[in-house]
Amino acid sequence: MCVLGLETSCDDTGIAIYDTQRGLLSNLIASQAAIHADYGGVVPELASRDHSRQVLPLIQAALQAAGCSAAALHGIAYTAGPGLAGALLVGASIATALAFAWQLPLLSIHHLEGHLLAPMLESPAPEFPFLALLVSGGHTQLVQVTQLGVYQLLGESLDDAAGEAFDKTAQLLGLGYPGGAQLAQLALQGRPHRFQLPRPMTDRPGLDFSFSGLKTAVATTIRTADNSQQTRADIAQAFQSAVVETLVIKCRRALEQCGLNRLVVSGGVSANQALREQLAHLMQQRGGQVFYPRLDLCTDNGAMIAYAGAVRLRAQKPSPAAMGITIYPRWPLAEQHPPGYE
Repeated sequence: MCVLGLETSCDDTGIAIYDTQRGLLSNLIASQAAIHADYGGVVPELASRDHSRQVLPLIQAALQAAGCSAAALHGIAYTAGPGLAGALLVGASIATALAFAWQLPLLSIHHLEGHLLAPMLESPAPEFPFLALLVSGGHTQLVQVTQLGVYQLLGESLDDAAGEAFDKTAQLLGLGYPGGAQLAQLALQGRPHRFQLPRPMTDRPGLDFSFSGLKTAVATTIRTADNSQQTRADIAQAFQSAVVETLVIKCRRALEQCGLNRLVVSGGVSANQALREQLAHLMQQRGGQVFYPRLDLCTDNGAMIAYAGAVRLRAQKPSPAAMGITIYPRWPLAEQHPPGYE
């Protein structure tokens, strides 16, 4: 089965084509980083307008790169939520129109399910059941995954997500937007143990996260320290270590609670090398395995949506789309169901 996937939940336009026999045939992304850089964050109206400009040319380019025509498609999948309402509407309206015109099944995909399944595009792929750490700019969640569509939320961020804390801390350090990757590079030059920052909510039971207090601690440290390049690198190193250690502690707790030894890590922050090293060490200690998507599939992309649509289409076989545009700007992952659920 060959599925076209559209991802327009926030600030990157992602279009991909996935075939259940031949694998990922094309995966194109139009970044909006330059558009939002002057504002230090995503401007929803600008994001929606750029999605409108980019989607149709990217679909044509993705079909050409995959060497297939619309007639070769068996379905269209799009991100229905969660995300920015205007951005979601762009992808949903175009996907619905194409599915109606081409008489193809239409699959509304949960953005976080896409991230959760992204490591399935790698080899070896994780098998169910597993624990998932979804860690991005908008979400930090621990999820017990039993099978496709059966997800139990174990813990989540009560305020800033880890990726959001990375970007805001990067701003405090005078780095550009998006700043998470730049902060990680700066941290490589930092000296360990010069600054001590809190490991939020690790001194109490539970699997929830909170990173706003850590961000405040960084702001206080910056105000009281000198502004040399080395000091900025030391602060970046201390912040990254605090986030990584917090995530590792909570993953260890969740694995023990669930009795699982397979860990899936996805979302933009899953590209962080310090996090990957520490989680690899954790799973080596436990005799388990950790799985990630490749680096270019960690951030928002169409490949994960096309893949999620393909596996659901193969299991569910929905009818060709009727008219109707559906989005869910707020959509708890636990509301997902396995294919064929009534």
